[in-house]
Amino acid sequence: MMEESMAALAHWTAIALYIATTVAAAMALVRHQQPGRILLPGLLTCAVIAHGISLKYVLFADDGFRFDLLAMLSLIAWTVTLLLLILSRRHQLTLLILAAAPLAALAELAAVHAWGSVSPRQQLSPGIAAHALLSISAYSLLTLATLQALYLYWLNQQLHNHQPSGISRFLPPLQTMESLLFGLITFGQLLLTAALITGALFMEDMFAQHLVHKSALSILAWVLYSILLWGHWKKGWRGNTAVRWTLSAFAVLLLAFFGSKLALEVILHRN
Repeated sequence: MMEESMAALAHWTAIALYIATTVAAAMALVRHQQPGRILLPGLLTCAVIAHGISLKYVLFADDGFRFDLLAMLSLIAWTVTLLLLILSRRHQLTLLILAAAPLAALAELAAVHAWGSVSPRQQLSPGIAAHALLSISAYSLLTLATLQALYLYWLNQQLHNHQPSGISRFLPPLQTMESLLFGLITFGQLLLTAALITGALFMEDMFAQHLVHKSALSILAWVLYSILLWGHWKKGWRGNTAVRWTLSAFAVLLLAFFGSKLALEVILHRN
């Protein structure tokens, strides 16, 4: 009973703090003001801490681990917000925080709803654990890169139409944002490469585990990200060209991970 009370407290505290973070970020942007040096980072820090505590109850059980769709969605949301918190110390990322915080709240709400209803997976080997950790890290970095790409598309449209909004005055220069985008994609691609290698080494009998389609789509996403990075370094791709490639690659990666889990857990009812 005590553990359930602590879990519920952590879950709902995280959700409330993410909502408060969203409101603080929205108010700063609507008023065309820089967010406070303490309020927004403080709220996001507390939200990330509470979410991290709640993940202990979501992911771990006495007899195993939860690796279902909603648990992984909550873990990825937490990793994305943690990365945003770290990066926001050097860059003004209020708009990205405004996008990520409500999504994290929804992910946490979904994880709370399903908590206790999914049988945990037992006997996780070190190799599979490393593969899972690398995969989650890669998805999180590339999710953040996708949010960054969407921001760049919006800013490019503003500049193209000669109608920059007041919000853009409080955000980093376009060149800084593009550098951040390709930095995120580069590190995300390295982690995705490591995840694919560990998956090939440690996953046994992929056909029996219904992982072929997931692996094929993940490799396709890896190829698309590789083409994007090659085009950027060799051909100078940037702007909307980079945005289109980023969104296309992420759509394939999203289908590989969440599409596969949705098909197995919801349509085919397999854990």
